[in-house]
Amino acid sequence: MTTDAFLADCRARLAFDLLSNTWNAVVLWALRDGPRRPVELRERIGGISSKVLTETLRRLQFNGLVDRQADPDAPSRIEYQLTALGKTLLAPIDAVGAWAFEYGDEVMAAQEAACTPDPQSPRPIC
Repeated sequence: MTTDAFLADCRARLAFDLLSNTWNAVVLWALRDGPRRPVELRERIGGISSKVLTETLRRLQFNGLVDRQADPDAPSRIEYQLTALGKTLLAPIDAVGAWAFEYGDEVMAAQEAACTPDPQSPRPIC
């Protein structure tokens, strides 16, 4: 086992890959209070298409983070819920969210400064 997070076979890189997809963390967070139907998730999240939500839920299910449950009385009624493994990611997602709340203004200011033309520097990167 290696501790170099940049190697392809490192477990830390696996975690970074899981959290680097914006929708993964958002969907996991939206499921934190219990099972939800896809339409409920879309309403709760906002700004996510049905296609992207479906792809995200499949990816999370593939990775063992979300379970898909069909109602036996109404098979078309599908709900998704966090697995025990999925719940373990809530604390790191919460920590990243707290960081963003505390430092987001600074990041946005840096982005704005990078996009402001400066005659002494090369073109802005945005």
